[in-house]
Amino acid sequence: QVQLVESGGGLVQAGGSLRLSCAASGRTFSYYVMGWFRQAPGKEREFVGAIKSSGGSTVYADSVKGRFTISRDNAKNTVYLQMNSLKPEDTAVYYCAATQVFYYTRGDLYDYWGQGTQVTVSS
Repeated sequence: QVQLVESGGGLVQAGGSLRLSCAASGRTFSYYVMGWFRQAPGKEREFVGAIKSSGGSTVYADSVKGRFTISRDNAKNTVYLQMNSLKPEDTAVYYCAATQVFYYTRGDLYDYWGQGTQVTVSS
């Protein structure tokens, strides 16, 4: 069992940066692939990116490639989403999730989810 808690969301102007954190409980965090998803009002949940259990590989959606970076610190049971050059269309609730396969883009293939953190980008 893995419990996930996101933090770091907030309001930022376009062009700004935010770093989201996702803290995990449980000793098996390092076994899991960690993904980030987001959901804007009235839209379907969207895959943002994922990182291998070892942290050695990452993958990103085209919409965020070159602007967002996922990293993890297995000693701290934490995964991060660094978001730079933010745009109003990045406004959404951001979720971290855990799975055992690198990499799934479908959310229903992830085993555990956090509660989400709101990111709002003003123009």
